[in-house]
Formats: sequence, C-alpha cells, structure tokens
Amino acid sequence: MEPNQLNLFPSVTPTPARRAEVLVMSQEALLKWKAQILDYQQRVRETKPVQQATLFDLTPKHCDPDQIDPLLLRLVPMSFYRMPANSPGDACLYFIIDSAAGLILYVGETCRSNKRWQGIHACKDYIASYQDLHYRYGLQTAVNAAFWWDAPVDRRARQELELNLILKWRSPFNKENWERWGQPFG
Repeated sequence: MEPNQLNLFPSVTPTPARRAEVLVMSQEALLKWKAQILDYQQRVRETKPVQQATLFDLTPKHCDPDQIDPLLLRLVPMSFYRMPANSPGDACLYFIIDSAAGLILYVGETCRSNKRWQGIHACKDYIASYQDLHYRYGLQTAVNAAFWWDAPVDRRARQELELNLILKWRSPFNKENWERWGQPFG
C-alpha cells in the first residue's frame, strides 16, 4: 500500500457489536394489557353517546362514529388480501379484531379495499408479534378483519371518521394510542 493512500479497511478486525437483548412481555403483563383495553372498550360499548339538543331539524350525519360498532360487523380472515380480486376495491373503514378476546386492535381507512393490505403494512408486523406471543404462552387468539362499507368516498371525510373511531375505541395498534397502551408489538 502506498504511504499517502487512505485505508478504508483497518487492518485490525473490529469486535462485533453486541445485539440488544429482546424484551418479551410476560404472560401476566400481556393478560393485564389486554384486560385494560377490553375494560375500556366494553365501557365505550355500554355507554350511550350524549345526544345534543338542537333548535332546528338537522339531517343526521351520514357517518356517525357512535353508530359504528366494529364488533357487530361480519368478520373475514386476515388472509382476505390474498384472495384474487378483479378491481382495486372500494372506499371503506376496516378494523382488525381479536374476536377471541373481543378486542378492537386497529382501525384503518382505504379507498382501495382489495389493495390496501397487499405489500407492506406496519400492522401486519404487530399482528404477527401479537399472535406469536399468544402462541408462546398457549393463549387463544383469533385475529380477523371487519369492513364497514358505508364510508365516505371523500378522503378527508373518511380520514376524519377513521380518527374519530381510533380515538373512540383507543385501538392499541394505531399510533395515536401508543402513548396510552405502549407499543409492545412494534
């Protein structure tokens, strides 16, 4: 090697960096985490929304978040996005639900129901980690999707409805609720 040439590769072999220890939620912590979310969501389901009195007859809102109960929607398997489709799909709201526990895990919106979950979606990783932890402890889980098809076609209106439902149900896989529930699966 010439004396004036810089060496990009040191002759001394560096020691490999140590991997960070992966922390795994205990079975007790998982059950407590789920119980807190279930308790909150059950109270939301049982509490009737406050009805505001009006002086005028107003037409009811097309998409009232208080009229949407994801746990009453028809469930489809999480493999729904792998099924062949002849169109990109329709505008909708979708919910990821652990029907074994009665938990609403995620709320999302899309204008392309047949395409949204193809490819990368961070929620897929959360679901996989959530299910893996349940399998580790021998706990039952049944993660499914449910769709609400009466969503606004207008993107802003659909996203506003989605946000209202995320805040209403405090779905733990939505980033808006990570501060409240933590982010144990992401």
